[in-house]
Amino acid sequence: MSISAADLKQAVANALAAISAASDLDLIKSVKIEHLGDKSPLSKASQNLGKLEPAERAEFGKIVGTAKSEVASAFDLRVAELESERDARVLIEERVDVTLPSSKIHKGGLHPLTILTNEISDLFLGLGYRVAEGPELESEWLNFDALNIPADHPARTMQDTFFVEPLDARLVLRTHTSPVQIRTMLENEPPIYIICPGRTYRADELDATHTPVFSQVEGLVIDRGITMADLKGTLDYFAKAMFGPDVKTRLRPSFFPFTEPSAEVDFFFNGRWVEWGGCGMVNPKVLEVCGIDTKEFSGFAFGMGLERTLMVRHGITDMHDIVEGDIRFTQSFGLGNR
Repeated sequence: MSISAADLKQAVANALAAISAASDLDLIKSVKIEHLGDKSPLSKASQNLGKLEPAERAEFGKIVGTAKSEVASAFDLRVAELESERDARVLIEERVDVTLPSSKIHKGGLHPLTILTNEISDLFLGLGYRVAEGPELESEWLNFDALNIPADHPARTMQDTFFVEPLDARLVLRTHTSPVQIRTMLENEPPIYIICPGRTYRADELDATHTPVFSQVEGLVIDRGITMADLKGTLDYFAKAMFGPDVKTRLRPSFFPFTEPSAEVDFFFNGRWVEWGGCGMVNPKVLEVCGIDTKEFSGFAFGMGLERTLMVRHGITDMHDIVEGDIRFTQSFGLGNR
């Protein structure tokens, strides 16, 4: 069925009316399909040109071309208008009031244990020490045997130590940072001045004063002429830096396989004596295992728990506060506040 000029004129009028009435970009897409698509009257008129006589085809072809151009121009104009209206509306609807105060977010901060570790490291670096580190998964020989801890020592049982399977690999989660001391003595010639901060592991239940994963800092000095007096002076300096210039320390005789003589170190704080850690002169057997001449060199070692230091210094009564990651605990140190 052919389309007459009158039909074409009506099709153009209908298309222009539909384009004008389209109120948003979704509707104008539907209008395009209906009035400019393959099944629209204008497209059918183009398809029918081939059925006309050559003389009629040229004349009617101009009419069809003009009609399609008029509708396409009207469509493009209306799309531009609708896009402009949309952009203007978005500018209003999504406007940001830059005069409002910005939203505050929590600032990141180091955990208090990390801060304490850094403080201690800086303290000893200032004395000429070096910070030494080692793996947390350690060989049983470095963790026990090289430190003169006998095979039947209670610390080597499953109740105190995390042994890693397969058991014949003889690997443990280190129970102290002392293996770092052994590694250092095996790899370096005296004089040696190091501290060894890090995580350690023991099979303890988590309660108010214990945790299976805890932090230590150990110190080791190997040099000529080192005595207990040097150890006592170092511990006094360390304690004053941690707890204030008026703090007092004392050494109580004790026993550790890797030091001889050995002592527990306490400090007097807030009206009471507080046990802080262990210390002593490095056992000659340990020095000999590491290939150090005991006739020429001697040394001392000490070790303190960082959680204990943090708890006493800041009046923390429950270990859970330190290890459970509650942001309110960190905020109490002035970190991560709004």
